Amino acid sequence: MSPRPLSRAVAAFLAGVRALVEVLRRRARFPVLTEVLQHWLHEQRTIRQGVLALSIGIGITLMAGIVLGAMDQLLEELPGLLVLAPAAIGMRGAIFGALGARLGTGMLTGQLDGSVARRSFLGQNVEAAVVLSIVTGVVLAGAARLMGLVVGFETISFTDLVLVSMVGAVLSSLATLGVVLALTRFAERQSWDMDAIGTPIVSAAADITTLPALIVGTLTLGNDTVSGVLGWSLVVLALAAAVLGLRSSADTVRRVTRESLPILMYTAAMGILAGSVLEARKETLITSVALLVAVPPFIASSGAIGGILSARLSSQLHLGLLDPTAIPKRPAWLEGTLTVLFATVGYLAVGLLTAAAAGLLGYGGPGVVRLIGVTVTAGLLAVLMIFAVGYYAATASFRFGLDPDNVGIPLVTSTMDFVGILCLTVGIVVIL
Repeated sequence: MSPRPLSRAVAAFLAGVRALVEVLRRRARFPVLTEVLQHWLHEQRTIRQGVLALSIGIGITLMAGIVLGAMDQLLEELPGLLVLAPAAIGMRGAIFGALGARLGTGMLTGQLDGSVARRSFLGQNVEAAVVLSIVTGVVLAGAARLMGLVVGFETISFTDLVLVSMVGAVLSSLATLGVVLALTRFAERQSWDMDAIGTPIVSAAADITTLPALIVGTLTLGNDTVSGVLGWSLVVLALAAAVLGLRSSADTVRRVTRESLPILMYTAAMGILAGSVLEARKETLITSVALLVAVPPFIASSGAIGGILSARLSSQLHLGLLDPTAIPKRPAWLEGTLTVLFATVGYLAVGLLTAAAAGLLGYGGPGVVRLIGVTVTAGLLAVLMIFAVGYYAATASFRFGLDPDNVGIPLVTSTMDFVGILCLTVGIVVIL
């Protein structure tokens, strides 16, 4: 859907909400529902921007799904690639989603002053993201190889995985970084809420760039000796980057690296587990390619919706508008209702658009109604986890003195990579 019709549809929805609120007020009925709808009207700017960003993200990640569907032959030829792919996509989204959240918070707190010098707020955050991208490129390769050995999946060699992973990391990171910087500049000029638009678009950029970048990485394979030399050289480079980040004289680079690396190790584990679930069902997915196409937009939507929640909670914690209590209070629950709204729009769109794309391309699938049933059923399960993980990741990190921007979004997106795949698998089993 193009932005103008989408904007009109959202405007019509909000007009309906406004009319319903007036009816409920006059009758003094359903006070909780009235409060929720009033919150939606108060946050209508966020709803407009969030739905637009989520729609753009789904449209872009659908193309990533089409690319994944077209990779069916490559996935059979290079065992282990399907294990690596979700983890690589999730890692790019986690690193650069967190970067976007930090820049969004910097806009609100006045730290983002327009300077692009290396020691500026922007420069240090970009440097930290680059360091993390290099380090995790090797980590993912090692985790994919280890998972193959433990579970019994056949994979290509460790150094081959390193080459594919690092080429994919470098190429997709450069592209996603460009998107983050352009988006930040746009949000600053247009006074848009970076928390509402950042994660969906950044996650989409990570999705659409990572899979083609991994395909380019596979082109470097072929000579075992060259792969071995280059692979181990990249391992040394990653170790050097880790030392540089952890011992940097720049406070922000050092802090972001130290706070992010443990979370990104968790991200790697969740991504590899998600890939292992896909690898276990590879024959089903390749037989019904429409389901394979649905994987990137479904996972990206889950991460993006959770990222919006986490980024908004993070900003509210920074500004003192939210108390980090063990049991969520009313402001947090009201934010959760926005999450439900975004999830309803997102998962319906994933089902509809995936079915349309699969039909146009002649991909085999279960049919429109059953495909939508799969995504909506899986989405109902996913949204519960999104709220729980998003809230406790943001509040727990804040209470322990960590920056929620460094912890919340990576934790949410990585958890939803794995949980989203499990929910999608449950949806497939229940509906099909």
